[in-house]
Amino acid sequence: MGVICMVESVEIEILPINEAFMTYLFPFSFHEKERDKLMDQLQQHQFTFFSLDKKELENAYYGENIKIQHEELDQFFLPFVEDKLFPRSIDDRGFIRFSKSIAETFRMEVKGDRFDFLINSVDILLCPFGIGLITIRTEMDEEQKALTNVLDFMNHFRVLEPKLDEEKGAEIYQNNLIFHTTNELVFDYLCKPLKSFVIQNEKLAGYYGSLPFFEDERMLSSAYIISETGHHITNEQLFRMGQLDGKDQQGKEFISSTNSSYINRFVEKHVHDRWAPNSYTITTEHTQTTVTNKNRDEVIRSLNQFMSVHYYNLLLHYFYKIMLLRISFEYSEVKWGKDNDYIEELIEHISKFSSRYYFGEVSVRTEGKELSSQIKEVFRLDHLFGEVNQTLNELYSAQEKQTDKRHNMLLFMLTVFTVVSGIYGMNLVIEDWKGKTDWSKVSGYSFFEWISLITALTGITLSAIMLATTGGKGLLNKYRKWKRDRLK
Repeated sequence: MGVICMVESVEIEILPINEAFMTYLFPFSFHEKERDKLMDQLQQHQFTFFSLDKKELENAYYGENIKIQHEELDQFFLPFVEDKLFPRSIDDRGFIRFSKSIAETFRMEVKGDRFDFLINSVDILLCPFGIGLITIRTEMDEEQKALTNVLDFMNHFRVLEPKLDEEKGAEIYQNNLIFHTTNELVFDYLCKPLKSFVIQNEKLAGYYGSLPFFEDERMLSSAYIISETGHHITNEQLFRMGQLDGKDQQGKEFISSTNSSYINRFVEKHVHDRWAPNSYTITTEHTQTTVTNKNRDEVIRSLNQFMSVHYYNLLLHYFYKIMLLRISFEYSEVKWGKDNDYIEELIEHISKFSSRYYFGEVSVRTEGKELSSQIKEVFRLDHLFGEVNQTLNELYSAQEKQTDKRHNMLLFMLTVFTVVSGIYGMNLVIEDWKGKTDWSKVSGYSFFEWISLITALTGITLSAIMLATTGGKGLLNKYRKWKRDRLK
């Protein structure tokens, strides 16, 4: 976000906040061959495998007096989606989730402001295709005077490695510990056993070297904000929630638009207002935030759904976005004419993702379908999926051309040997080769006998090489396929 100047044309109204629950998601990549080792490490560090069969986990990770219903998770998604999202064991395909209760208080200090917050729990999800997702569940454990404070905290906490001036200056404290970035908090404290498994790209510095195709170094956030009872919620406040407009570099609250008409159009496009005027959900590329002006007791079911079905709905579509961007990136890395095996793997990669995990409909509930549709539009998933389909067609075309080229080369070699054999009347045998070969006579061969010798030896050598390479490639491809199928 750039520097925003305040203008008088858009008025910022104060929205008092009683409670705020925030969830942060960010992805990483890991080697599939180390999946089993990574799962062992997580279990050794008190991360618990999440399964719908474990009813004791319904109130283990989400905060005081918040209890999700595993039956609702089981019924919210379509059966073929549920099978992938909630595997019964760590050996199944899908999204393997490990969770750990933290329940520790922290404080963030930035530019003279102090934000006290609680981290309730952390999830580490091992998704298909070597993609992982870390989830951090937080809440503001003291009343905030205004929406501005919540948004300013969210905007700074989601930045893993601050690079812009307006992002710098935040530090996080926990007892005697100090973390200069959120990245340090995550990898040196919350998810320490994960650090050595994250893939780092040598060409790119920083955390997101793990995902060179990703947009920036900020986490995707989601929030459930409870304001003072009956307080009116304006379009300007919804816009600020969607853009995470907290405070500018001078410490003043701001809104990143000077045009009321633009704000109204933006809100109309990005807000789900089924439960208006008491509750709204705004979805942008930065966040999905629900705000309500009802009291805690009245929205407890909605809050539970935020922690359960809506969390998984957002997570699944976020995974779709990551995978589609990854495929586009991998396609751009293809070295035409050299990466035959890479092209074949990429084709298989796209086909498996499309058939096993990417679904146009994921929920059986009307509200779930509406929110899914909004997320898909904001993340531009249909556009990205269209590009991937075009990529698949181009890969098939490139593969066919390369196959034709190999066939033409093979046909050329066979034609050469056929012509030579025809000249000799299909008989390349020299009298000296019958019985025990006397190689001392080779130096005295005639021109045509030399042609016969070279042709015969070349044919035998090429045949042996072709058999060896074809057989070796076949065995290697079978091993790779077995390894991928076992881990996806």
